[in-house]
Amino acid sequence: MELARELSDFLGVVEQRIGGALVDGDAGPGVKGDTLMEAARHLVLGGGGKRARPMLVRLFGDAVGVPGEKLVECAVSAELIHSASLLHDDVVDAGMFRRGRPTVNARWGNIVAVMSGDLILSTTLLRLVQLDARVAESALAVVSEMTRAAIAEVEARGVMDLPMPQLRYIAEGKTGSLFGWCGRAAALIANNPEAAQRFDGFGRHLGVAFQIADDIRDILGTDVGKPQYADLHSRTPSMPILLALAKDEALRRKLRDAWAFSSISTERAQELGAGIIATGAVDMSLDRLNSELEAALDRLGPFSSSAGGQELVSWARKLSAGITEQVRSKVA
Repeated sequence: MELARELSDFLGVVEQRIGGALVDGDAGPGVKGDTLMEAARHLVLGGGGKRARPMLVRLFGDAVGVPGEKLVECAVSAELIHSASLLHDDVVDAGMFRRGRPTVNARWGNIVAVMSGDLILSTTLLRLVQLDARVAESALAVVSEMTRAAIAEVEARGVMDLPMPQLRYIAEGKTGSLFGWCGRAAALIANNPEAAQRFDGFGRHLGVAFQIADDIRDILGTDVGKPQYADLHSRTPSMPILLALAKDEALRRKLRDAWAFSSISTERAQELGAGIIATGAVDMSLDRLNSELEAALDRLGPFSSSAGGQELVSWARKLSAGITEQVRSKVA
């Protein structure tokens, strides 16, 4: 109970600091307000973000005995780097809704969305340089990895034979690398090289599992605030889609025909979604998710017995239990 209260207090401080990082800046002579920061606040504040990355920073820090006050800036940075990636992703995907609200690109246009993401990213990295050069350097490497994974995902659009290692590369780069950085940053502050390697590995496996969970929720329609079948509509290969195509040649032909057009009707998407579920691909995806989680827990090693490590293990188990329940309730 004490740890839960401390974590809640920590996230409250992080939330305040995030708000402070997104105040209007100097927009130029004669300009009223700061459009880029207004757009950033629209995405980041009050939109139902889970703050998973700040939470991970705190739990990783607890596992190596770093006081919470030394972790706040890293937690804020993790959330803002993530937010910048979302701003850019919504432009790439032409997304209209995020967390149940219009996206920045839907409300202000692509130019504002891209530049808002750039501004958040650059100011965040500058703050990290002032905190710790090692942490900032590792964050720069992660941003580079996230960018390469994002373009790999774009290049994979419409590819029905995407190799599983490439799909995993995309998931690890887009999600796992930043999860891993949450642990690496905390370990760097603690001057613990072993923890830095172990936490990075844990976070990367956890991030891949996190992405598989998103893929499953997309097919099941259980992702709150996001339209169902977004991957089918955007022609994005996901774990359930690829596993289903490998089992059902008729479904492959149907999807190839659907992806030949610029858009897919709601009825066609529902038909394809039902076909994917019928192959057992959702259950197979769940198995792969659990394999990633077990690999993540293995990477924790001796740190799994610490207070923060125990919470990391519990968080991973809850992810598995939650998505398993959704699968069981939707796939009869």
